Amino acid sequence: MNNFQKNIDHQLAHNEGKNLFYKGILHSLRFSPETLKAIECYGEISDESEHLLIDYSANRAIEEFCKVNQYYTFDKQAREALRAIYADLFANIKNRKTPVETIAETHYEKLAKWLVATNSFAEKVYSSKEKVLDFVACSEYSSELQMDILQLDVNRIIEPVLDIGCGKEGNLVLHLRNCGIEAYGFDRFAYTNSFTHSDWFEFEFKNEQWGTIISNLGFSNHFKHHHLRNDGNFIGYAKKYMDILSSLKVGGSFHYAPDLPFVEQYLDETKYQLTRQNVGNYDFKSVIIKRLK
Repeated sequence: MNNFQKNIDHQLAHNEGKNLFYKGILHSLRFSPETLKAIECYGEISDESEHLLIDYSANRAIEEFCKVNQYYTFDKQAREALRAIYADLFANIKNRKTPVETIAETHYEKLAKWLVATNSFAEKVYSSKEKVLDFVACSEYSSELQMDILQLDVNRIIEPVLDIGCGKEGNLVLHLRNCGIEAYGFDRFAYTNSFTHSDWFEFEFKNEQWGTIISNLGFSNHFKHHHLRNDGNFIGYAKKYMDILSSLKVGGSFHYAPDLPFVEQYLDETKYQLTRQNVGNYDFKSVIIKRLK
């Protein structure tokens, strides 16, 4: 089982960053030599192990797509559709009724169609790009840097704390916990026991639950991206933004960067207090929204 998982990782690395929309790419995407060897042994695997490998492949594929572009979004329906694609792939490998080359080409054709169906902007953005793509920058920053950007003071912070998009390692959440602060985080790629594997549209923000909510280059970055896109889910983000503010306790605050002037200008000043601060030489600001009542 572990060997098959390692082979899946190697196969993903083999095709890392390749542009599914580059002319002729679907005919050049192939299984690696290691994958071809693994296919010869695949018939020996149990049904239970096959289901686990399908889940593993779909989850790892999501990670790889998001490494290319952090603004890709995949809801539950999209994830189920991707799992179905990998279920078909493993069934075709097991049955071997068609040549391996055909199985591979069919699989990548399905992936390209799935990506267009779930993130339509991808084809528009990448159809004119090179064979191998440059990744959209997405880093997990140190707790010290995040504290500075988000204007956080551990001596004055109101608990409990929630980090939206805490990153796979949850650096800031762990730092706050080490300071004795009740802190939690969620991220679509957080698999450890300390954090929840979720995204902001799946996460339930309950009224007046959090003392402090933080998000460094996370939620607001994506909100801004969707606001600027013709096909963006800006209405969904606006609603979720208000859900986040409603989940603050009175006196609590939402710390985030970058700023969102296109929505912040409409906040009720009797209910929310807004503070902006420059962030070094960058062209964006960090924001604190404090709930007044």
